[in-house]
Amino acid sequence: MDNKENLQNKRIGIIGAGPSGLAQIRAFEALKERGENIPEIVCFEKQSNWGGMWNYSWRTGVGKYGEPIHGSMYKYLWSNGPKECLEFSDYSFDDHFEKPISSYPPRPVLFDYIEGRIKKSNAREYIRFDTTVRWVSYDEDTRKFTIVLDDLKINKTYSEEFDYLVVASGHFSTPNMPYFKGIETFSGNVMHAHDFRGADQFKDRNILLIGSSYSAEDIGIQCYKHGAASVTLSYRSNPIGHDWPQGIKEVPLVTHFDGDTAFFKDGTSEDYDAVIMCTGYQHKFPFLPDELRLKTKNNLYPDNLYKGIFYNKLPQLIYLGMQDQYYTFNMFDTQAWLARDFMMERLELPSEGERRVDIDTWLDRNSKLQSSFDDVDFQTDYIKDLLSFTDYPHFNLDKIAAMFKEWLQDKEENILTYRDKTYQSVVTGTMAEAHHTDWMDELDDSKERYLYGAEEEELIPE
Repeated sequence: MDNKENLQNKRIGIIGAGPSGLAQIRAFEALKERGENIPEIVCFEKQSNWGGMWNYSWRTGVGKYGEPIHGSMYKYLWSNGPKECLEFSDYSFDDHFEKPISSYPPRPVLFDYIEGRIKKSNAREYIRFDTTVRWVSYDEDTRKFTIVLDDLKINKTYSEEFDYLVVASGHFSTPNMPYFKGIETFSGNVMHAHDFRGADQFKDRNILLIGSSYSAEDIGIQCYKHGAASVTLSYRSNPIGHDWPQGIKEVPLVTHFDGDTAFFKDGTSEDYDAVIMCTGYQHKFPFLPDELRLKTKNNLYPDNLYKGIFYNKLPQLIYLGMQDQYYTFNMFDTQAWLARDFMMERLELPSEGERRVDIDTWLDRNSKLQSSFDDVDFQTDYIKDLLSFTDYPHFNLDKIAAMFKEWLQDKEENILTYRDKTYQSVVTGTMAEAHHTDWMDELDDSKERYLYGAEEEELIPE
């Protein structure tokens, strides 16, 4: 049997149809467009649509079929980094919108862009929606994975075999929910950011956010923008440290609650109407046995993954998008292209021992990072390393790294206006246009309002 026939008989399973899973499908489609034979691909998505985290659902807790809700997406979310830093190099924003748009689009616009690329292909025929993975096992003798699946719509359990398994299920779904003494006596809302669905309910309320991550920063500003009476951010080790407007402040960690009063480490206390835990997420893979499960906290280089992708003990097990992220869509693409070349047997990996040495080199460098700028340079070099192995269309990473650093400084200068800045695409050279309304004044995040709002307003007769 020649290699081509051998490949066609191979089966590839992908868990998740978010940006990482779709990137993997897209990588194979790029070969198919060139007339090459590709293996059979099946992607399992527990939601009813693709897009992963970019899907917005009003639901919290469990979904229609009783599965834990995947998404942490909320109304009024706007990109918190320049879109020019995540642009696909094989499908630009110009290709999609056919006109310049601003650098910080709202969620429906970014979802439209993700969908635009994938709709041009036959990706949907590879995906089984409303299907959740229950269990994965690997047989050393047959060298195949068996996946136990539930078709949620018809309540049917079945299993299938695969030669390769790509885990692209994300890691912003399972909340990390800490306990604070006395919180059970708090009479207002207590929720995790995972269940936050929009700032409307917090209008005129005093809210406490625990955490100093991007979600604390963003949810805090959203609530302030949409009319919260006050926003307090409580940090464990370091404050976010922006020059906050009046109405937002940072305090050290909560020590305990008594009724609706929160007490802090600096001896202060205050009454609140609601508490939102912005305390991060766990990397959770309940469908994987212990020996195949990635165990890591959110960081820029998870241990045990060669090139941040291949599970070192068993490289046929591939993890995409498991890093903490500055880069997003274009990093997932470069990972998916490299994974594809391995699955297509175009790329031979070094021995397990050599892979371990490579992982340790990156881990050592990761442990020495001191600043956000160092983090950006580290992830930039990581993607350059991946690009050196594949034919993914190159893009100017140094320019993107410079944009990330500018973005970090924009936020330092003014956390309320950084989204009004514009950047230049490294893919097309197009300069973004300023949005027709300043971000702080724009309370409508619909695609229609974003793309056409100003023109429609001009048509209203006096």
